[in-house]
Amino acid sequence: MSYQQRNARELRQVPQEDATVNYFAKIGAVTYVLWGLLHIQAARLVYVLGQSLEPGMIQGRIFQDAYSLLFFALFGIVVAINLNWKNSRLGYWLNLVVISAADIGFIIFIMVPGYVPLVPGGLGPLLWVVALAFSTLGIMASGRKE
Repeated sequence: MSYQQRNARELRQVPQEDATVNYFAKIGAVTYVLWGLLHIQAARLVYVLGQSLEPGMIQGRIFQDAYSLLFFALFGIVVAINLNWKNSRLGYWLNLVVISAADIGFIIFIMVPGYVPLVPGGLGPLLWVVALAFSTLGIMASGRKE
């Protein structure tokens, strides 16, 4: 049997479940990256808002909010690319906790009082839920321990 025939035979023997799990993890990772890119833009807009204010405590707090948004965004992107893409349990829990903390605060303090409309304000939470759902499917279907 030639090398190519053996290689093709081994590829056919890969369980279909493994490929599906990998797709779940990758879709979750891509969605976390999209969430992060959206929040980089949000951080920029919050910073621009802060620049329009008089120097003082309120401006400082707005700048701090922009910094926090940028941190959450970069954290989510780095974890998604380096860990969620590989269906890592550590990456799953890191993004679950950190991104959830960011979006739950946004929902409670910005969306519920009506300071931002559902469209486009709901895009971040929607991406969060989709990323979390696919990441969870990937982890649950893999059944592997790290």
